[in-house]
Amino acid sequence: MSWGTELWDQFDNLEKHTQWGIDILEKYIKFVKERTEIELSYAKQLRNLSKKYQPKKNSKEEEEYRYTACKAFLSTLNEMNDYAGQHEVVSENLTSQILAGLARYVQELKQERKSHFHDGRKAQQHIETCWKQLESSKRRFERDCKEADRAQQYFEKMDADINVTKADVEKARQQAQVRHQMAEDSKADYSSILQKFNHEQREYYHTHIPNIFQKIQEMEERRIVRLGESMKTYAEVDRQVIPIIGKCLDGIVKAAECIDEKTDSQLVIEAYKSGFEPPGDIEFEDYTQPMKRTVSENSLSNSRGEGKAELKFGGKPKGKLWPFIKKNKLSLKLGAAPEDFSNLPPEQRRKKLQQKVDELNKEIQKEMDQREAITKMKDVYLKNPQMGDPASLDHKLTEVIQNIDKLRLEAQKFEAWLAEVEGRLPARGEQRRQSGLYDAQPAPAVNNCAQARESPDGSYTEEQSQESEVKVLATDFDDEFDDEEPLPAIGTCKALYTFDGQNEGTISVVEGETLYVIEEDKGDGWTRIRRNEDEEGYVPTSYVEVYLDKNAKGAKTYI
Repeated sequence: MSWGTELWDQFDNLEKHTQWGIDILEKYIKFVKERTEIELSYAKQLRNLSKKYQPKKNSKEEEEYRYTACKAFLSTLNEMNDYAGQHEVVSENLTSQILAGLARYVQELKQERKSHFHDGRKAQQHIETCWKQLESSKRRFERDCKEADRAQQYFEKMDADINVTKADVEKARQQAQVRHQMAEDSKADYSSILQKFNHEQREYYHTHIPNIFQKIQEMEERRIVRLGESMKTYAEVDRQVIPIIGKCLDGIVKAAECIDEKTDSQLVIEAYKSGFEPPGDIEFEDYTQPMKRTVSENSLSNSRGEGKAELKFGGKPKGKLWPFIKKNKLSLKLGAAPEDFSNLPPEQRRKKLQQKVDELNKEIQKEMDQREAITKMKDVYLKNPQMGDPASLDHKLTEVIQNIDKLRLEAQKFEAWLAEVEGRLPARGEQRRQSGLYDAQPAPAVNNCAQARESPDGSYTEEQSQESEVKVLATDFDDEFDDEEPLPAIGTCKALYTFDGQNEGTISVVEGETLYVIEEDKGDGWTRIRRNEDEEGYVPTSYVEVYLDKNAKGAKTYI
């Protein structure tokens, strides 16, 4: 099967077919190039997606990734990052193993095709030239033969005419002979050219064209083989990354299998456990005792006097500020927390203090390592003065030692707070009520129903019923725990701006609202105001316009 023998007369079609083959190869190159661009774009999008959902450093999100489900999600993001890397590898391998080689091959193929068809056209032009020569010699031979026949006929006519002179007959005879000789010469030339043309034609159709077409066939078959090899390479490039992609997927599955709902539940307990015991049963308070006295035993004046006493000790309870906020109004500013974390429940406070102690111990160890390194360097300088001056390290060594002492004092302070908290946390199996305060002396046992309540924002306040307040005796905690008479209003104020009091101890006000001032600004930027008997708190002084009643002298009370 050879194009040279089977397609000897299909030069133009072969030229079109080989050009089509090159177009197919270039189309495949374009396909692979677009595939590499898609792989790079996909890898970039995967990396951006993984980066988008990565936890931000030093943020609340980073703390959430201690849960096993979040850890598994983080592992998934990391595996997807590696997964994206494999798509980049596919793109690089397609470029290096297919595109680069095929691009060079197409240029070589175009040059080879051009050369072969140039040789074919050259052979065509040569055979066409030979054919033209043959046609020219043939026409000349035909013309000379006709001229010789006419000359012979003219001579015979002249020879038969008796009126023609002998000289004219001789002239006609000579002319006929010349024409016959020219015809013979044309015949010989035509025969020679014909033999030459036949030889050239045989060479053209049996030697030149078959050889050229065979080379074109081989060129086309090499192109087909190269295209097939490129397709195999295309598949192998993908197959090479399949094991690594499989490992990425296995990593995601393994991370998912490590999710433990029990562990996450325990972490929730550790994160939000307050350390308080649940409130106990509320005792029954018998209101029938005063009813045992008869109406005759109680006068109207006595009743009123008793009523006043009841109002004094057991009037309508008013909202009380959290003791920590009353002691530390500075904590209201900018949401700052006390250094000893006393604004937190016991368990959370213990965790924060332990974390702070651990951080300080790490800093101490770091400073001690630095001190040891400086000491060793100083010893080296002492033994080898040419390497440096030992005295130059004294300042640095003193600074490090001072830092260690400072950190140790700081650690001792937090360790003392930690020991205090750990000493107050309930022992295992012990059932006792916890107060919202962390004072050393327990409150005296009284017949009340004080309970530690948790407010919606996570802070704690102490509430008491009206009846229990009647029976509360004066103790050391009266200033902070028991109800007291409302502070007298020393003036009024008008809210210049709306303030949303979200922190414990603050109060929300609306622009234009008028309220009572019960405590002036002490220089800390906060003014204590009251809306009604149950609502009072602090607002920024710059948010209100204060009108003090200078004649009140503390006698004007809120009613």
